[in-house]
This record gives sequence, structure tokens and C-alpha cells, in this order.
Amino acid sequence: MPWMAPGPRRRGRRTVARPDTRTAMTLRPDESGLRRLDLNLLPVFVALMRERSVTRAARALFLSQPATSAALARLRAAFRDELLVRSGNALEPTPRAEALLAELEPALRLVAGAVAGATPFDPATDARTFRVGWSDDVAIAAQPLLRRLREAAPGCRLVIRAANYRTIPAMLDSGEIGTAVGFMADDLPAAAKQRVLRRGGFRVLRDAASPGPVDLDAYCARPHVLVTPRGDLTGFADAALARLGRERRVVLGLPDFGLLRRVLLGTDLLCTASDALADILTDAITQVGLASDPLPFEPPVESVVRMAWRAALDHDPAEMWLRAQIAEALGPRR
Repeated sequence: MPWMAPGPRRRGRRTVARPDTRTAMTLRPDESGLRRLDLNLLPVFVALMRERSVTRAARALFLSQPATSAALARLRAAFRDELLVRSGNALEPTPRAEALLAELEPALRLVAGAVAGATPFDPATDARTFRVGWSDDVAIAAQPLLRRLREAAPGCRLVIRAANYRTIPAMLDSGEIGTAVGFMADDLPAAAKQRVLRRGGFRVLRDAASPGPVDLDAYCARPHVLVTPRGDLTGFADAALARLGRERRVVLGLPDFGLLRRVLLGTDLLCTASDALADILTDAITQVGLASDPLPFEPPVESVVRMAWRAALDHDPAEMWLRAQIAEALGPRR
């Protein structure tokens, strides 16, 4: 009868059964759950666990708050658990959510690396957006880098966020930036990687027409400029001088390094700055008239410029290219 399923075919006296392709393609028990879950929900889950806030998770993922709330509802239904429950102004994870995060986060990093590695990058034709955070002193030193990036990757967009050692960890953790450059502490997120771009000391910046080089007596006698975003008028140099029984006189505090060149010119003011910043500010000495001298005492700290990035971007070809450009531009001079 035509509507009946065909039986086994006969070849002489032997019966050959057809393979059941439906059985062969059936998912294993540990894979069957993937049918019930939209995998796009997993990055939302990780962001919610990290931020403990629907609003902040939405911002980190560049989603709307309603879309993120809807994703949370779908996650709860898929895993048959509340996952995150309201506790005051924050969301607290359930034990089920904590266990899920421990298993899913490493797997998502591997998936992200595999997908990124399969995506080619040609700076001459690509049109992606890079998000970088750095402090204003790095921004000054990075001016040649910006021109190089525009020439090498004319279709790409670069978003630069103001960042410092206090804000960099949270900005990397939330995904606001993919890469950070500057002076940073060791409190970076566990899911971040880093490398040292440059180690060095400090130098004394001054107007090239003012007396120099600056020795310890001149350093203590002349007035100083201090770049102080927090508004205080003491820094590491004051602590080092105190151990020597000396002191300096800070007469001007600036919020950032962008004003430094104009402030120093035509004055007897001094400013203690990192080697990296001194290099770029004195590179065009015939144009801006600045000079730098060695610091006349041993500094208690080292000037270390680091680059940090999100581990999920570690194998992304585009981000790898960007990091190589930054390292070449901001590394030690040869």
C-alpha cells in the first residue's frame, strides 16, 4: 500500500535494513537542552551576574533596559530558577545562578575566541569600532598613533574614553572599553589580560630658556606645577623629599596634562612627569620650547605604562592589530 512506510529491501535471500538516519542525527542527552535555549541569552546572563543590575547590564551590552529585562525572564524560564533576586538596590544571584556562571563563563570565553579567530581583519577595508580608555597624559603621547590609525584603517572608528587607574578596572569589567592604556594598579578584573608597554622613571620639565639642568637645591627652590585630578597639592615627590629632610613648593594644581605646555612656557615653573610624557613634550623642542632634566633624587615608585584588555578579545584579529599599533607607538624609544 502506497501510504505504508517501506520495509527492508530484499537482495536474493538476504535482507538489508536501511539505516535510520533520524536515530543517527538525534542529539545526545547532554546536548538536547540546547534546543530549549537561545544561546544569545548567555552573554546577557554573564552581564547580569557581573553588574547585578538590569540597567548597568543593558548599558554594557548596548541593549535597551526592556530588552534586557525580557532576556532575564526568558533565562528564568529556561533554567526554571529565579537566578537573580532583588535585594535592596541590587540583584543577588541564587545558588543555581552561581553554579551556572562557574560552568558557562569559561566556555563562553572559548567560544568568543574561536569565533573571533575565524573572523579575518583587513585594516584597509574593515569598518569596525574600537573602544579604548586612556588618561590624558597617554592621549598626549598617543597623538602620532592617532594619525597612524587613520591612515592604516580609514574605515574604522575609534572611541576614546577618559580613564585612569581608579576607573579602568570597572570600565574593562563592564565592557565600556575593550583596551586600556595608562598607569594602573594591580586590581584589574580576573577576566582581563595585560602587558607592560614601558618601564621608566621621571624627569623634570621646564621652560628651555629657564636655568638648567635642575639639581636638588633648584628643585626645592623653584615653584612647581602638579597635575592633580583630585585637587590635592602633594604627590610621591613630596614624600621622597621629606625622607631627605627637604621640601618643595607647589603653587599650581592642574586637572590634566593638556594645559602643561602653555603653563610652563615663559615661567620658572617645574613639573615632574614620567619619561614617556617628557619624551613627547620635548620631542618638538624647537616648537614648544620645553626641556627636561633628570629627577635629582631617587623616586619611590617606578613609572610603568601598561596596556590591559578584556580576555574575550584576546584572540580577536582586529583587537590584536590595534594592540600591536599601541605597543609600537607607546613603547620605549629605540
